[in-house]
Amino acid sequence: MRRARVIYNPTSGREQMKKQLPYILDRLETSGYETSAHMTKREGDAKEEAKRAGLAGFEVVIAAGGDGTIFEVVNGLAKLEERPKLGLIPAGTTNDLARALGISGYSIEKICDVLCGEKSSWIDIGKVNHQYFINIAAGGKLTELTYDTPSKLKTMMGQFAYYVKGVEKLGSLKPKNVRIEYDGKLFEGDIMMFLIANTNSVGGFEKLLPNAKYNDGMFDMIIIKKTNVPELVRIGTQALQGEHLHHEKVLYVQANRIKIQVDGDMQLNLDGEYGGKLPAEFVNLHHHVEMLCP
Repeated sequence: MRRARVIYNPTSGREQMKKQLPYILDRLETSGYETSAHMTKREGDAKEEAKRAGLAGFEVVIAAGGDGTIFEVVNGLAKLEERPKLGLIPAGTTNDLARALGISGYSIEKICDVLCGEKSSWIDIGKVNHQYFINIAAGGKLTELTYDTPSKLKTMMGQFAYYVKGVEKLGSLKPKNVRIEYDGKLFEGDIMMFLIANTNSVGGFEKLLPNAKYNDGMFDMIIIKKTNVPELVRIGTQALQGEHLHHEKVLYVQANRIKIQVDGDMQLNLDGEYGGKLPAEFVNLHHHVEMLCP
């Protein structure tokens, strides 16, 4: 009998997972999986459990929670020589990977249909400084808000909590001088932020990098050059409509390997989580994870 391990964050999705878990386990058992569950209790717990399940020979590991839970599960599985299939139950604030896969609006019944089905797809992941990400890597003050926003505030306000924290950070934005090498090309100059995307959903916005695909072996990167706050707000407004890529202050490229150095400190955001500081080298690992999908 095949075995499946559900790794779930009890606080995700306004704490809906705890109520849905019995139904999920029953659906998986009925479809032929010997199924067990692990509730995360602290930071890093999902990563450790995913690695343990992979080493124990589980055929499927299911990440149930927000993008942070998925980030940890991917980091637990990525280094293994024999990796189980990855399943997803989106229950977070933005659910970027679920949006990219086209399942963000699915009911729990339809999600279980996907998990219990036989369809899967190979997807890329990013590697950076001995860590991994599946959606986005970013740097710049505005990109820090996803891990600076308290979890209780996200539980109460959902995605609107990010807007509140974003407004707070506008006054502290300062450009940083960087050197960015990408597939043999070079950018040097002052920037406000950068985004390196593996999927077309970034912070819940699907028009920010609309051409990004999770299985093409390439990252999509935008660099916002030095500008003032009013112009940055205008770029953000254009981004909501997908009209920002040709703005004079925006550089958009596709690359498989990206290396970034910075004068001073710049924190790294990986899938909405704190990922250390620059410098960093980002490498696209093509078709590294097999994912259950529609």
